[in-house]
Amino acid sequence: SLNITSSHFFLTGLPGLKQSYAWISLPFFSIYTMVLLGNCMILHVIRTEPSLHEPMFYFLAMLALTDLCMGLSTVHTVLGILWGLIQEISLDACIIQTYFIHGLSFMESSVLLAMSFDRYIAICNPLRYTTILTNTRIIQIGVAVLVRSFLFITPPIIRLKFFDYCRPHILSHSFCLHQDLLRLACSEVHFNSFYALALVICTLLLDSLLILISYILILHSVLAIASREERLKSFQTCVSHICAVLVFYIPIIGLTMVHRFGKHLSPVVYVLMGNIYILFPPLMNPIIYSVKTQQIRSRIQRWFSLKEN
Repeated sequence: SLNITSSHFFLTGLPGLKQSYAWISLPFFSIYTMVLLGNCMILHVIRTEPSLHEPMFYFLAMLALTDLCMGLSTVHTVLGILWGLIQEISLDACIIQTYFIHGLSFMESSVLLAMSFDRYIAICNPLRYTTILTNTRIIQIGVAVLVRSFLFITPPIIRLKFFDYCRPHILSHSFCLHQDLLRLACSEVHFNSFYALALVICTLLLDSLLILISYILILHSVLAIASREERLKSFQTCVSHICAVLVFYIPIIGLTMVHRFGKHLSPVVYVLMGNIYILFPPLMNPIIYSVKTQQIRSRIQRWFSLKEN
């Protein structure tokens, strides 16, 4: 029934699979539980383990906090639809969710860039590592990441409140996205379209290029090291970060491709790609860092062995 007030929007679950929502909700519930527990565990390990109080792990804590917030900002609508608790969302709630989803996405990109800067200094300038990345400098980077992620997206997000939405109020995901709301607006949206494109270029594209440059420099520096063991050891510290970068950028590229070239695809593909974009990095990052980072892995193993005894 689409007798809907002008300030409410219908969220889209998984088209054509409504009768299976109870079953489909199980993997989604499991994923959200893992996102929340995994990132809380990483934060707890870093907070309680004095040997992890160093720049690399402070940046990892920022990444875990970003991932945790991404999970919290979408869990109520994604699971709400699958459990039959909600079907629609008010414009104000939708705008707030849009703000957090896009802000956190930019924040993830910024933190990954900061982490590549950390790895670059650790490998290419190890003697000055602690003098460059002091606690004050890390706090400054953290504040800069927050400002860059949430301040610049404010103008287009505020404008969403004043648009006239005359097209059917049906969103194409189980959460709100800026481009989705623009699609339903009949107002002049050129500013928002160009501003959003400029932001994506200046944030996601620029960050990915800078991360690539930092790894070219790291590779150049690592290959100059004489012994093979030292080379492997140096590069080992980067593996987790490279995985985190891939886990973040591949779903973004995939979602862009689906929106750009997938006009003939089933609507379920759109919804699933949207969910992968939102949930894949927060799910995978704690797993990657628990498996690949020796200090965190040994701390978690110690924990579980204590719990068993």
